[in-house]
Amino acid sequence: MDVPLFRDHRRPATERARDLLSRLTPQERVAMLHQHAPAVERLGLAAFHTGCEALHGVAWLGRATVFPQPVGLAATWDADLVRRVGDAVATEVRAKRAADPDVSLNVWAPVVNTLRHPGWGRNEEGYSEDPHLTGHLGAAYSRGLRGDHERVWKTAPTLKHFLAYNNESDRSSTSSDLTGRTLHEEELPAFRDAITTGAVAAVMPSYNRVDGVPAHLRDDLLAELRSWTNRSVAVVSDAAAPTFAVTLQGSHPDRVSGDAAMLRAGVDSFTDDDANSAPTVERISAALDRGLLTMQDVDRAVLRLLELRVLTGEVDDPGLDPYAGLGPGAVDLPEARALAREAATRSVVVLRNDAGVLPLPADGSVAVVGPLADTVLTDWYSGTPPYTVTVADALRERHGDDAVAVATGADVVALRARSTGCYVAASAEGSRVVADATVAGDDARWEVTDWGDGLLTVRSQRSGGLLTGAAWLLRADAGRVGGWEVQESFRRHVHPDGTWSLLHLGSGRWVRTQRGTGVLCAEGRTLDDAERFAVRLLGSGAANVAEAAARCDAVVVAVGNDPHLNGRETQDRPHLYLPDAAVEIWRAAVEANPRAVLALVSSYPYVLGPGVAEAATVVWTSHGGQELGHGLTDVLAGAVEPTGRLAQTWPARPEQAGDLFDYDTRGQRVTYRHLPDDDTGTPTFAFGHGLTYGAVSYGDLELGATSVVAPPPTRDHPPLRPRDPSSSTVVTAHVALRNDGERPAEELVQMYSLGCPRVDVPTPVRLLLGYRRVRLEPGEAQVVTIAFDVARLAVWQQGSGGALDGVLVVQPGGYELAAGPSSVELPARGILGVVRTTP
Repeated sequence: MDVPLFRDHRRPATERARDLLSRLTPQERVAMLHQHAPAVERLGLAAFHTGCEALHGVAWLGRATVFPQPVGLAATWDADLVRRVGDAVATEVRAKRAADPDVSLNVWAPVVNTLRHPGWGRNEEGYSEDPHLTGHLGAAYSRGLRGDHERVWKTAPTLKHFLAYNNESDRSSTSSDLTGRTLHEEELPAFRDAITTGAVAAVMPSYNRVDGVPAHLRDDLLAELRSWTNRSVAVVSDAAAPTFAVTLQGSHPDRVSGDAAMLRAGVDSFTDDDANSAPTVERISAALDRGLLTMQDVDRAVLRLLELRVLTGEVDDPGLDPYAGLGPGAVDLPEARALAREAATRSVVVLRNDAGVLPLPADGSVAVVGPLADTVLTDWYSGTPPYTVTVADALRERHGDDAVAVATGADVVALRARSTGCYVAASAEGSRVVADATVAGDDARWEVTDWGDGLLTVRSQRSGGLLTGAAWLLRADAGRVGGWEVQESFRRHVHPDGTWSLLHLGSGRWVRTQRGTGVLCAEGRTLDDAERFAVRLLGSGAANVAEAAARCDAVVVAVGNDPHLNGRETQDRPHLYLPDAAVEIWRAAVEANPRAVLALVSSYPYVLGPGVAEAATVVWTSHGGQELGHGLTDVLAGAVEPTGRLAQTWPARPEQAGDLFDYDTRGQRVTYRHLPDDDTGTPTFAFGHGLTYGAVSYGDLELGATSVVAPPPTRDHPPLRPRDPSSSTVVTAHVALRNDGERPAEELVQMYSLGCPRVDVPTPVRLLLGYRRVRLEPGEAQVVTIAFDVARLAVWQQGSGGALDGVLVVQPGGYELAAGPSSVELPARGILGVVRTTP
């Protein structure tokens, strides 16, 4: 019997997918349009579903290596490192699938939305405010996820979220209104590199509307994206987006017409109604009956989904699987641990070292204080790390247990319920929380951590667990803050007499005590229902911090955010400032010991206001995954030279970030590209900023050619790194450097255009053209060469038609080019003349 064409691995994937499509009945084809597609046993097809979360490690599938958040990976500015992380994640996806065939090889990563505004609740998921750096790193992560086998993809990456998605507040109803320049210069380029290089198999549209139309229904934008490649690109909807298009966005009068419009627009897979495919099948079938769809519409979508499946080797003979050796044990491999530490270390950014406190000496004692001193936090898209190394753990390894003091900064209190007259106590395992203790003993001691803006977590010293309302009755057994609806956070209401009432934020109910038993539960509907607790302070967090700082030679103040609180998916940040509670911990520490390091561990930039703006020593890291402590300590101690550089501006004032809902960055004069070139636009820490422990000086900038011919108008933005260095449009710049310091320096040399003063269409104030990392030994001098395509100087010139009518044009004139260690510190400069294309 002949082998069906779709089983022939020698054939192109598109050809095999077409053959497979031809063997499916109309009903089977329609069923494949839902996220959960049934098995087709007569063809040997197993059940299939889209989507395995793999943003910075395998998520939601148990134990898996947890790498730094993408915003931290971007701080490495190292595409090869990001690619290696993607490859390690893909290995663990394959391992999870080997243990459970239901695990999908269609991974929903990376996120390549530009980090336009630091108030976005999902800031941690993106790479950079620069679209080309975002695209460069997103393509690298995608290449790692895809793997390097010539025929079989390790996983099938999905770019998220297309397009102009950067606010959580009312995310499914707000419209991201774009000028032609914003669309073509700052939004589309972030997606282009991964598409044009064939590194992704799918794209997910965003929840928001774009220029008033739901992104899932922007057929013109989806067609534009698909025009960048001759490969198939599937489009999978975001969760419940088909429902929202009708209910929240009012795009169509009913779900049948809405789903039909979405399929016609180019969406291929409907992520709706969880695992229940029946409603989608019924609506698509009804749309066919009503003439709103044809089978050609269905076939076009199913073909793209089948090609995605063919690419992963799903229909190949098992003996041809190049990844067969990746069994369930290929999780937490030694090389993954080493890579996690390398990534965590490389992502640390030294922001300020004015007092010369860093690197910390090898001898002496160190206090590490603050809520992030002795814990590693994970975010919504993290897996379960096989182990964690905290900052305190790593410092103990280096200095010894006796030389490290730890103080979290949490107040220790006893809470006496007015209704019972007794203290709130927790059982040893935390399963029972009752206001029945007559004395404030060990079982009635609670650590209260303030995460800012009145948001608290409460931990039992007896059980070690966080107070949680995940069950009807409160317990004290939560290992961490987590979940889609966080159950471990509370807001404190202080009454005029000083008593507290606690609002459980997960349920929106007030904490009260059960009559007769004193058991605590979250069920009060109003403040009048709430228990009132008299609070006895048993231990001051600020006093403990000051005491630990004063008795040590140096102090590391580890403060920042919990990724599930005050900013996350569905919730934008309440403001950009470092929370007051963190500022007070810093004050307590630095006033007790001036050799203090402000170590910010966060998913986003902060505005450093009064109390911290003057901090002399500041470092930043994202939530760095399981090796956070080693990564931060390796840099603090100087065991590794600092290499991290900011891929996102840290504004000096909230106004510099602009309006969260206004996507016209040029009109607002926001992001590093458009910040005014004067004191009003000077950020606290600029895009690209980061210090070394060396002392690098810049000399002259020389251009390989001082005049070039403008390339012809095009619709294609070139990538950050030229793919063809020999092209006549590629310019080389040579920058002289010298390390006058006593330590090696890892310098990231950045090349920018500072614009052209006399052009018809104004250019950005500054624009990243390229970069290169170089290591300089003490006293060493080098000339660093950076190549860039002159087409990167192009601006969008709008045509007379719609948003997609126009071209990118490099205008003739003299462009000032500059090189340096950040977007605002650019000592090496030169002029590049661009002349008109010869007719």
